[in-house]
Amino acid sequence: MSAYLDKAQSHANTDAKARRKLLDQRRMEYRRAIESYAEQRQLQQQLADYPELVAANYLATQALPRRSAQPAR
Repeated sequence: MSAYLDKAQSHANTDAKARRKLLDQRRMEYRRAIESYAEQRQLQQQLADYPELVAANYLATQALPRRSAQPAR
């Protein structure tokens, strides 16, 4: 009977570990999303301080001729 209880307990421990791991993964994903959002906001604020650079960068990217990708020979 104790062997049966040991297997049941080890199975419960495995399930608990799997749930904990899944929760940790979700928590880290959420944390990374928050950090990414904060970095984007900070970058937007820094760019807002220099609107002429944003406009110049936009114009520079629009002025470049677009080439079609050609395979190397």
